[in-house]
Amino acid sequence: MMASDKTYDSFPPLENALSEPNGLLAAGGDLSPRRLLEAYRKGIFPWFNKDEPILWWSPDPRMVLFPSELKISRSLRKTLKKDHYRIHTDRSFDQVMHACASPRKEQTGTWIHPEMIAAYVDLHEMGLAHSIETWVDGSLVGGLYGVSLGKVFFGESMFSSVTDASKLAFVHLVQQLQAWGFGLIDCQVKSDHLASLGAREISRMEFSQRLDLLISSLEPSKKWDFGRTRIE
Repeated sequence: MMASDKTYDSFPPLENALSEPNGLLAAGGDLSPRRLLEAYRKGIFPWFNKDEPILWWSPDPRMVLFPSELKISRSLRKTLKKDHYRIHTDRSFDQVMHACASPRKEQTGTWIHPEMIAAYVDLHEMGLAHSIETWVDGSLVGGLYGVSLGKVFFGESMFSSVTDASKLAFVHLVQQLQAWGFGLIDCQVKSDHLASLGAREISRMEFSQRLDLLISSLEPSKKWDFGRTRIE
């Protein structure tokens, strides 16, 4: 396990991750941009409760979406073609994170606590973390945020305050990433919500190999401003 002192320690090999709980690889360290970027480049992400040690995960299998495999239901396609909403990027990154941090139904807490928000705001200011937002009548009603490295987008969390708001943001994101030549969207762990949109599981080894091919730079590649993409 990673030490949590002031010296910088790299992550253990991915094969050291536990099978139970699935993917737990290391504990400790910090949420500095340097460590977070190393983690994402290796297929590792942080998830931990407030006031507990930072835990680092690399589950096997890994839930991913290949942009070309996006599935849009008939009902969602009808909603996408309406004009009642607007999609914006990076207009209110902090607000998206705080909305994602709100406890879901039957939950009493959140893993997106102030320490996590501050860390991802740092990445956002570096041009590496982004929010994709659904707005209706001037109000933020849904969206998601994540980290973009090379040709990979690492999705972190999403929220909706009205029906399908996060799906609207997600579909626009996927179609734009496909147009930009992105090869992979990381969805971390299996969920029925993401599976309905075309995400599927691959092995940790395959995921790691794809990252090696798709991440050639840790620098922001372009300004994230794609407005409202056309839905075919």
